[in-house]
Amino acid sequence: MARSKEELLEALSECVVEMEDEEVVDVANEYLEAGYPAFDGIMDGLVDGMNKASDLYDAEEYFVTDVLLCSDAMYAGLDVLRPHLPADDTGVEKPKVVIGVVEGDTHDIGKNLVKIMLDTAGFEMYDLGRDVPLDNFVDKAVEVGASIICMSTLMITTMIGMKTVIDKLKERGIRDQFKIMVGGSPISQKYADEIGADGYSVNAVEAVKLAKRLMGIA
Repeated sequence: MARSKEELLEALSECVVEMEDEEVVDVANEYLEAGYPAFDGIMDGLVDGMNKASDLYDAEEYFVTDVLLCSDAMYAGLDVLRPHLPADDTGVEKPKVVIGVVEGDTHDIGKNLVKIMLDTAGFEMYDLGRDVPLDNFVDKAVEVGASIICMSTLMITTMIGMKTVIDKLKERGIRDQFKIMVGGSPISQKYADEIGADGYSVNAVEAVKLAKRLMGIA
């Protein structure tokens, strides 16, 4: 008997949590063959599973190696579902986002989730990776004509790098050209306000809502 959409979404999520990078391909194909939308499969299936894996990591039940295997499964599912996203044929240029983990920090799980979700939501992503020299955020944003600069860190010691990037933009007289989004476990709305960022998001789902709000996209 064919599985319902909810059952398949749950199966996609579980494949990610259980690190099943082969089974997830089968489930993703079954999901598409049943005629369900790829977007929901990514957001409510694969990304949901990755969020659960992140929670397990935060609870110290999963190690970094586990989370990496989970992300392998998520990417395997993405490879199946992404080509079936509706084509963006509105003719409107996608907002460009430069994203990275600030210098001194190599924790990129959260950043990768935000990148995938913004990409899926119709933003053009430029991923600088992790441990990114602070000038690179500014240089890349100017080079590609970005609308948003997105910075993350999981370390208190590297938080100050976010303020440094904003200060560098001010020094060049171009702060107003970009919206600045910040996130990561030590970051708060209070800190975002203190350093003059345009927004803070607590997770990848909220980051999409924030980016759309900053861009005036419904």
